[in-house]
Amino acid sequence: MRLERLRIQGLRCLHEVDLTLAPSLNVFVGANGAGKTSVLEAVFLLSHARSFRSGAREALLCRGAARLFVFAELRQSGDRLLRVGLGREASRWEARLEGEGANLGALIAECAVTCFEPGSHALIAGSAEERRRFLDWGVFHVEHAFLDAWRRYQRALKQRNSLLRAGTEPGSPLYAPWETELAGLADWIDGHRRGYLDRLRPQLHASVAALLPELGEPDLRYRRGWSEEADLRGQLEAQRGRDLARGHTSLGAHRADWTLAFEHAPQREHLSRGQEKLAALGCMLAQARLYAEQHGEWPIICLDDLASELDEAHQAAVIAQLAGSGAQVLVTGTDLPAPLRSLPHRLFHVEQGRLTPLL
Repeated sequence: MRLERLRIQGLRCLHEVDLTLAPSLNVFVGANGAGKTSVLEAVFLLSHARSFRSGAREALLCRGAARLFVFAELRQSGDRLLRVGLGREASRWEARLEGEGANLGALIAECAVTCFEPGSHALIAGSAEERRRFLDWGVFHVEHAFLDAWRRYQRALKQRNSLLRAGTEPGSPLYAPWETELAGLADWIDGHRRGYLDRLRPQLHASVAALLPELGEPDLRYRRGWSEEADLRGQLEAQRGRDLARGHTSLGAHRADWTLAFEHAPQREHLSRGQEKLAALGCMLAQARLYAEQHGEWPIICLDDLASELDEAHQAAVIAQLAGSGAQVLVTGTDLPAPLRSLPHRLFHVEQGRLTPLL
């Protein structure tokens, strides 16, 4: 999978960008704040319908712009060329496939992008929500019905939480239908999450162990969000009184989490910030390799500010893996990273939101 053409309008400082990308390695260099990361952000939007940056959604828009738009010509396996697009006006996202309106799920199913960026250490050290997003993106690209199931789960969860916030007595029959819905969907979601992690685990062990051999054998641990000893429906019923006091549902698939532990660093707190970054990078590479194994083509790989995030030895190790994979890779930096200088690449200079091809 690769982007042949990328057009960006109205995204942060990128007023009007139109790029022809190389099928393998593309490098964007320029000063800090020039707009390099925004190029990767545009690509990421096509695959996730959200940014990897934190902050208000309104910050995505160029100053004075009413809307933003990202368009790409996407070459998939079998030499299929697909035209995809994502636009946003006010608070509404609009997806397009081959010029026709489409739902966001259909767009995300077609375009797969994984990204390593300065905030990626949150996958290891941040909230469980970050790890669920990582997990559920992978599950969705195996089972597209996952998105609909997750949306239905969220609707049922919202209804139960509304009852709790309204102070509805624990014995009320109003809880039962929503708890039944939650329990059935949670079991389905949990089953697919476990299946995905089982397939991811060998890839994860290999990629993380290669980046952090000094930490010993890695171990992926998963918690589904409710006790393994009883069904969720019964637990939700028993938990109503305590959830009423809290004002929210404290058990379920929305509370799931997974952690990465190591033989010589069994607690997350034992890792340095640099080790957290390398562990997160290993997770990203493992997910990309599993995607390639399942789909016969690699996702698009984005590496933001590579030289400042990794030392030169780790840069070289990552680039060597990716260069032999056939993946399309987009890299940013203030200068051309040393490990890339001997490899064929297309180089773009970025300055004040303008991109100029140099090679």
